[in-house]
Amino acid sequence: MAPTILHLRSETKHLEHRSALTPKTTAELIKAGYVVNVERSPERIFDDAEFEAVGATLVPEGSWVDAPQDHIIVGLKELEEKEFPLKHVHVQFAHCYKQQAGWETVLARFPRGGGTLLDLEFLVDERGRRVAAFGFHAGFAGAALALEVWAWQLSHSEPFPGVSSYPNEDALIADVKTAVTDGAKAAGRLPRVIVIGALGRCGSGAVSALRKAGVPEENIIKWDMAETAVGGPFKEIAESDIFVNCIYLTSKIPNFVNLESLNSNPDRKLTVVCDVSADTTSPFTPVPIYTVATTFDQPTVPVDGLKSGPPCSVISIDHLPSLLPREASEAFSHDLLPSLLELNDFHNSPVWSRAEKLFKDKVATLPASALEN
Repeated sequence: MAPTILHLRSETKHLEHRSALTPKTTAELIKAGYVVNVERSPERIFDDAEFEAVGATLVPEGSWVDAPQDHIIVGLKELEEKEFPLKHVHVQFAHCYKQQAGWETVLARFPRGGGTLLDLEFLVDERGRRVAAFGFHAGFAGAALALEVWAWQLSHSEPFPGVSSYPNEDALIADVKTAVTDGAKAAGRLPRVIVIGALGRCGSGAVSALRKAGVPEENIIKWDMAETAVGGPFKEIAESDIFVNCIYLTSKIPNFVNLESLNSNPDRKLTVVCDVSADTTSPFTPVPIYTVATTFDQPTVPVDGLKSGPPCSVISIDHLPSLLPREASEAFSHDLLPSLLELNDFHNSPVWSRAEKLFKDKVATLPASALEN
C-alpha cells in the first residue's frame, strides 16, 4: 500500500509565522510511514532546514496547487481569496462555518472541485472537546497586547503602533511589564481587567499573561458561564479598564457589552477590549461594538459612537498566537499529532470523520448559485 503523502503549504496570511506541523511532529509522522512534503517558506518560524533534517522533502512555495489529487494539503490559516475550485483534502482553519462574511464563496470552492475541508477548528473528540487549539496562546497574547494598549493610550493620542512576533514568551513579558509600570505611573494605579471565559484554554492563557505582567490577583476578574448565565450587557465590563473576551461561541447569546451599555454608564472606565474570539463579522458576536478585524500592522480599531468618557479601542486580531509562533505551534502540533497519525484512514477515524460529516452538512446549506462554476 502506497504511503499517505502530506503536503505542508506555506502560509500566505500576512505576518503569519505559525505552522500546523513542526519539525518534531513531522519526524513522528515520517517515522509512522507518512511522506511529508514541506513547502519552502520565508515566513514560517521554523527554518526549512529544520524540516529537511528530520526527513521531509522540501518543495517550492505554492506548489500545493499542482500537487497530485491524493496528497493531503495541510495548512493553518485560510487560503488566499481566489476563485479556482479546490480538488484536494485540505486540513486548515477556514473560518466559513459560522456565517462569516463571504462564507459561501470560501466553502463552495471545495465541492466545486471535488475537494474536502477538514476544518481544524471543529476537530473534536467523543465528548465534543477540541483535540487541539491555539486557545491558550491566543488568550496569552491578547491579554498581553491589551495591557500594552491600555498603557499606550494613557500618554498618546495616536493609535497603538504595529507589533511583530516575539522569539519567546520571556521577551514578550519583559515588554509588557515595562508598559504596565509606565501605565500605572500615568494612571496612578494598576489596571482592572475582566476576563470572560476564564476557565477555558483561552481564558487560562489570558489570566496567565496578566499575572506574569504584574497585575495583582484582586484586579483580575475571572468570569465564566456561571457569571454570565443571567445575560448581559454587564456593567462590570464598562467599569473595568480592560475586557478580554475569551469565549468560544456557536450560537447567539445576549451581548456582553454594546454601545448603549457603554454610553449609559457614567462610571465607564473601559478603554481597551481584546476580542480574542475575533468573530468580527459573525451575527453571533456578543461584542457588537466594532466591525473591523485588526492586524499586527494596525492592532486596534476605535469604538465609534461613544458620547462621553475616554476613547475605547478594540483588538480583534484573528491570529494572535502568531505573536509567539514557535511556542504556539509546538503546543498545537503536539496536541494534534494523535489525530494527524490517523489521516491515512481519515474516513474511518472518529475525529476526522466527524469533521468530514460537518463539512458535508455545511455544504448542504450552500445556495445553488454558490456552486456554479
